[in-house]
Amino acid sequence: MSLIPFSEIRDVKNITTAEKQRIYDFLQGAVYCWCKNRKNEWFSVRDLLGGDNFDWNGTPLIVLFNKHKMKGKSDEDAIIDAGKDAGWIVKRVVNDDQRDFETKDEYTRKYRWKK
Repeated sequence: MSLIPFSEIRDVKNITTAEKQRIYDFLQGAVYCWCKNRKNEWFSVRDLLGGDNFDWNGTPLIVLFNKHKMKGKSDEDAIIDAGKDAGWIVKRVVNDDQRDFETKDEYTRKYRWKK
């Protein structure tokens, strides 16, 4: 199906295809859990990966942080840019899903499963 309304989806670069697939699968699981447990609620990447889930060590997402650290960025900047990368991958996950998702941009991109 697709995002309603559709908006641009960018590719995340400088990680391997296998790393990207692991992150995609991890985030797809997070989206499915959200839709199952919080029906009709909007979510953003921050809802899925922030707060108690802020520490990405031991998850496929850590490669996004490490990618930016290897470019010489500060921890703060690497966290911000890794979050942006995760956002692009979530957007692809939602767009590729067989269900329709509404989307809106309110400072951060938000999604909601459209039943």
